[in-house]
Parts: sequence; C-alpha cells; structure tokens
Amino acid sequence: MAKTAHGDDLEAFAASFVKEHRLPGAAVGVVEGGELVWSTGVGFADIAARRRPDAATMYRIASITKTFTGTAIMQLRAAGLLQLDDPAVSFLPELRGAAARFGAIESVTIRRLLSHESGLRSEPPGTDWSIPRFEGDVARTLAHAREIGTVIPPNRQWKYSNLGYQLLGEIVARVSGSPYTDYVSEKILQPLGMSATSFEPLPGQLAARVATGYAGRSFSDELEVAPAMPPIFAEGGLWSCVEDLSRWVDLQLGAYRDAGAEKSATGALVLSADDRKEMHKPRYLVDDEWTSAWGISWSAVRKDDVIWVQHSGGLPGHSTNVCFDPKSGLGAIALVNGDGDASALAMGLAGVARDAARARASELTVPPAMPERYRPFLGAYRGRDMFLVLEWRDGKLTFLDAENPTWKPTLAATDNEDTFVVEPGFRESGEPATFERLPDGRVASVHLAAFSLRRQDDVRASG
Repeated sequence: MAKTAHGDDLEAFAASFVKEHRLPGAAVGVVEGGELVWSTGVGFADIAARRRPDAATMYRIASITKTFTGTAIMQLRAAGLLQLDDPAVSFLPELRGAAARFGAIESVTIRRLLSHESGLRSEPPGTDWSIPRFEGDVARTLAHAREIGTVIPPNRQWKYSNLGYQLLGEIVARVSGSPYTDYVSEKILQPLGMSATSFEPLPGQLAARVATGYAGRSFSDELEVAPAMPPIFAEGGLWSCVEDLSRWVDLQLGAYRDAGAEKSATGALVLSADDRKEMHKPRYLVDDEWTSAWGISWSAVRKDDVIWVQHSGGLPGHSTNVCFDPKSGLGAIALVNGDGDASALAMGLAGVARDAARARASELTVPPAMPERYRPFLGAYRGRDMFLVLEWRDGKLTFLDAENPTWKPTLAATDNEDTFVVEPGFRESGEPATFERLPDGRVASVHLAAFSLRRQDDVRASG
C-alpha cells in the first residue's frame, strides 16, 4: 500500500477523532487513484487483549450491505429479469395479504424499496432494537404479511426501511434461483476479490480477525461488550474490513474514470459504469435544507463544497461508513467497534485527503486521439436563436454554447456513422444528433433532438 504525503495529517485527524469522541477504536482508510493509498488503526480492536485494529480487522458493516443488495437488483435488471418499476408483489405474492393503507400494494415497487420511498414500515414485525430483537428470516416476515403494509403514502417522504431491503433480498433469491447470500458472494464479492467480506457464520480465519463490538458509554469510561445480534442478511448482514471495502469504494469511483483507465474489466463485469452512476444519482431530497438526498441504495450528503455519495451502517457494537466524491476520484472508509459517528470520521478523513490533493499540481496528460472519421463533423452550427460549436474535447464529441457554459452534451456513436445519441445528463439525453451531408460528402447540417442547425464553414472553433 502506498503512503500518501498527507499521511501524518490523516493520522492526526483519526487519532484526535477517536480520542475526542471516546471511542474504543477504529480502522480507517483512504482510496484514491484506484487503490487504498492510506490506512491505519486507532485504539483497540479488543480492549481486554490490547489488540490493535488494522486494515484487515473485521467489522459488521451493517447497512452498507444495502449497497450490495441494490447492486444485485441492478444486475438482475441488466440481465432483463426484472424492471425497477415492477411491483414487489409480482415476485412476492405473499404481499397480497399486506394491509396497504395507501393505495394498492402494487404501489410498492422495486425502485421505491431501493430508495426508501415505498411507504412501508421501517422494520419487520416483532422488531425491538432495545433488546435487540430482529426478525431476519424473510419467510417468517412474509408469513405475517398482514402486519406489513404501507404506513405512509409512497413517495411522500424519506422513510428508511430495513423491511424493504429484506424483501429486496428475497426478490434477488427468487429471480436468480440462488440463495441471496450465495448470489452476492458469487456475482459480486468473488469477482471483486473481496475474500474478507462475508455473511455469518464467518469462516475461522475471518472470525479470528473480528473487532469486539462495544456498547455506548454510560456515566463512566467503562465499556461493555455489545449484545449478540440475531441473524440478519440483505438489510445489514455483511462483515468486512478496510482492505476489502477499498475495492468496493473503488468500484464506485471507477464508473467516473475513462473506460481505458480502469485497472481491469472486473468492475464492468459486476455492473456497468452507467448503472453504477444511476445508483449514485439522487432521486429526491430528504431535507428542506437540501443537504441530503437518496439515490438507489446510496445517499448523498452535501458537506461544505463537496457532495459525498455515501452509506452508513449501525448495529449494536459497530458503526461504519464508506463515502466517495466522484469529482475528485477520492473516497474514505471508517469502521468503528463502538457507538460513534462513523460518517463524520469518514468524510473528515476524505476532506483532509481531498484538500491535499487539490493543493498538488495537476498532472498534464495527453488527450485521447480523435477518430479521423469525426473530423468532418467539427465546427460551428447556427440555428434560429442558437449558435453551437462541436469540438473533440476530453475524448468525446461535445457541443458547446457560449451563452450557456454548463450545457456541454456529449455524443455517443451508433451503427450509422452520421447519427449519434446524446449521452446522459441533459434534457436532450437519448435523442439523436443526425448529420446531413452534401452530394460531395461535406457535412451541411445537424438535427439535434428537436433543432436543426446549419454548418458555418467560415467559422472555426476556438481552442
């Protein structure tokens, strides 16, 4: 593992955070440039044994598991086996008995479950976290379907639901024909080389690396071991470590690197870059201050001038967070074996690393070569009340509008050499850009979405 130039600052931040918040210990790491560039352990993985944590120490990552469940659903969609707007009851007919107080049970769709906007109750029937008691067996949950139902109208507000993800895990199992845990292992963990990420029961070599989970402090410095958890799976059952989660964070960041820059094709085999980006993209705002939003299995938090895509996890004895910034290509992991704000720790570390990265001089790179067949399309185009320039920029055919600098739609090639499609992110996305030629082969005009523009041969684009 490479050491970063700002390792001392990261070390100091992590140590100060653990001490200030009186945590038993933490394992933390920073991901940048496709690898885990820094990690450390602070405090103790086990107080009695005076065992220190490190990047291989195992923690319950709890609800971070939901990002794996969501990825499994997206894989099944990519395979054409389901659609996100399918009603959950289409795959779980037991839900016909649910008490849907707000509309038909068909309103509970896979998409709404993924984004915590289905309106379902938060927990499976019989849950009491103060004991803790949790019904992790989806068959027993579905046997009590009449106790489930919607408790608020769908899409009305954010309503986090462990129950919803338990149901999603069963959809994965039924659609794939494989037990949920086997599916996640075979289709996600193994391809990514995440050999230290597992559901219970943990194999012996991983069990020996587990950090002891401690309950929160109460009136003294003494810490008690947290109570044992009942079985839990798709909604929060995974254990992992900093080393393995660095691969998970890098998979997410890889979606924003050029295809040729990814370290291997493994990420694309797990889930396409476009599908990963779709999961990260906010679907709705959670709060009136516009500081938090939810996408598909991931949420986004605005902190200072950065929007961190992230997910936290919390179960008795463990608090966890992974976060990343697609713009800077940087992420962080924080795993705490106690009751602490892991998201503040992770985002604080990521912020230190990001500030240091911004202070470094940008490395100049050679831009990708333009296919020669694109050259005839470059230039200026004029339409009614519109003047656009088409350039080869950062490896893409890109339209520019001087009067709207943020509008820079890029074009994807099709089977027709004169027809392109506007890539995601713009009003015109998915619509064609069709170039027309004169008899001598010169490009004369373009029809972009709903606008026709004539090529201006006497005007050249500026650098």
